[in-house]
Amino acid sequence: MIKLPECFYNDIVEYGKNGVPEEICGLIGGVVSDGDKEIKEIYFLENTDHSNEHFSMNPVDQFAAVRDMRGKGLSPLGNFHSHPESPSRPSEEDKRLAYDKDASYMILSLMNIDKPVLKSFHIEDGTVTEEEIIIEEDNEKSQGIFTK
Repeated sequence: MIKLPECFYNDIVEYGKNGVPEEICGLIGGVVSDGDKEIKEIYFLENTDHSNEHFSMNPVDQFAAVRDMRGKGLSPLGNFHSHPESPSRPSEEDKRLAYDKDASYMILSLMNIDKPVLKSFHIEDGTVTEEEIIIEEDNEKSQGIFTK
């Protein structure tokens, strides 16, 4: 299970909508407890491909994000990206590029921009398993980090 604060969910959706027609992308950091992942920080990264069908994260920004996570005592938990024109499921390219078997791969579908769909997946050796996301209410403003 993934615990995602509502403020981070809202920021990912807003970032995705503002990024249309391109895919947006970023990293998630947090802690793992009893197998559950609790997201404590999100990092919005530049899609250096500037494409509506695929993304590449700026490696300098990725390094900075992971360094920031480690400095806060957090672990890299995975990444997120949007699908502006397709469902919230891993594409063949997403599966092929899923190198980290421990990572969560969150995908935001904006096919219907008024009804975004965020799902998360565990991908190992091309096998895809959906992970449950719990959006937790919070009373805080987002502290997501924009790297661009």
